[in-house]
Amino acid sequence: MNPEAVAVLIPITAIGGFFAFMIVRTVSKAYTAKLQAQGQAPGGDARHEELVATVEELRREVAELAERVDFTERLLAKQHEGPKLAPPR
Repeated sequence: MNPEAVAVLIPITAIGGFFAFMIVRTVSKAYTAKLQAQGQAPGGDARHEELVATVEELRREVAELAERVDFTERLLAKQHEGPKLAPPR
């Protein structure tokens, strides 16, 4: 091979190899981070359990409030159905 061509190919190969290494390293870091995020799913399960508990608590509160509204509606209905006073003379 021509020595001048080799002199040009050496820096091109070195620079290309450096950039290829940087790309592979970045991709491998992203892949490792993805695998670690999937491995941390139990932490996500704890968050999920916390959200489920909160939703259940809110459901109980809504049911209690619905009972209170029903009770209040019954009281108001009884007041309207009760005997009316005679008009003043």
